[in-house]
Amino acid sequence: MSEIKFEEKCLSSQLIHNGKIIKVLKDTVSLPNGRTATREIVRHPGAVGIVALHERKVLMVKQYRYALGQETLEIPAGKIDPGEKPEICAIRELREETGYEGVMSFLGVFHISPGFADEKIFLYLAEDLRWAPLQADEDEFIGLTMIPWEEAVKMANQGKIMDAKTALGILLTAGKI
Repeated sequence: MSEIKFEEKCLSSQLIHNGKIIKVLKDTVSLPNGRTATREIVRHPGAVGIVALHERKVLMVKQYRYALGQETLEIPAGKIDPGEKPEICAIRELREETGYEGVMSFLGVFHISPGFADEKIFLYLAEDLRWAPLQADEDEFIGLTMIPWEEAVKMANQGKIMDAKTALGILLTAGKI
C-alpha cells in the first residue's frame, strides 16, 4: 500500500502587499489530486515571547492591540530584526518592554497560525532578573504589571489569557518549574 503525500507545490506566486512587517502573497498551488487551488499567505520574519519570572511573579505587559480593538495582557514579546538571532531578540525585547534582563532558557518554537501564515514564535523563560532598561520603541505604549505565578498559571489553564503565546509560554514554564 503506497502512502499518500499531502504536499502542495507552488505553480505561481503574486505579491499582493509588501508592508513594514509582513508580506502577503497569492499563490497558485498544485494539490495532491492534480487539481489547483489558491493560497493567500502571510510571510512574517518571526518573533519572540519571554516568560519573565521575578520573585514568584510573571512580568506581563498591557497594551492596546489595534487589530483586536482592545487592551491585552501578554508576556513581553517582539519581532525579530533581519539577521538577528532569536535569543538576542528576546534579551532586547525584555529590556525594552520591562527594563529587566535575565538568564534565558529556550522553551520552544511554534507556528502561530499555519493555515495562512509562516510566522514562528520562539519562547524563552527569563530568570534571575536584574534591572537593565533599554529605550522602548517610540510607537509602543506599554504598561508593566506583575502577576503572581500561581494566578498566571490558573488564568492560562482557565482560558482567561486570550493571547496564545502568553498562555503557551506560561503552561510550558509550569511544566519546568
